[in-house]
Amino acid sequence: MTLIAALKLLLVLGIAAYLVPQVRKPGKWIGRPFAWLMNLSHSRLTDWGLQHVRIEQDLTMLDVGCGGGRTIQKLARVAVAGKVYGIDYAAGSVAVSRAKNAEGIRAGRVEIVQAPVSQLPFPENKFDLVTAVETQYYWPDLVNDMREILRILKPGGILIVIAETYKNGKHNNLLGPAMKLMGSPNLSVEEQQELFAKAGYDDIRVFEENSRGWICALGRKGPLGHR
Repeated sequence: MTLIAALKLLLVLGIAAYLVPQVRKPGKWIGRPFAWLMNLSHSRLTDWGLQHVRIEQDLTMLDVGCGGGRTIQKLARVAVAGKVYGIDYAAGSVAVSRAKNAEGIRAGRVEIVQAPVSQLPFPENKFDLVTAVETQYYWPDLVNDMREILRILKPGGILIVIAETYKNGKHNNLLGPAMKLMGSPNLSVEEQQELFAKAGYDDIRVFEENSRGWICALGRKGPLGHR
């Protein structure tokens, strides 16, 4: 390898080393384009996933890992008499999400805060529905983070996890290595079911869109609350 080729390789690796963390946690400025891209790329996936739950007009909902805020906007358009919250641990995502939902925030129907999924700043039994679109990959402690969401769900409330890749899915050969590069879990259908069960959820269901390689997993908080 020539010196110039080696320098080019180092440059590419350096850029990749910087950009991969931006995908996981967009910064307030440089990370904003990644949050905007999330809005574009995840919209159809989100629409498909949300078809598996019933969204009433007066629900109180939370979008975990809200990214660019598109899911919050979709939920708020339906829950006209409810309220939608969003959390993300990345400053860049929070900024973009707030801009995307400025009208809802002004009306008092949307609230977005910076917080990690491991320590949600909400009381027990608050939410009817919690959504998590293309974000479970990045949670630091899957079982305990799922239990933290269970804590804030009302009895009978639902967590829905939506993702565009999963183990043994259509795009796993392409996206699986990327998940591994980012140190992200890549769960199969069976592993999602086991995760929900271990975290204490009831009525667990998993749906696949085989032609697109999408997955949607959901579980309900039982009437006895957090186990």
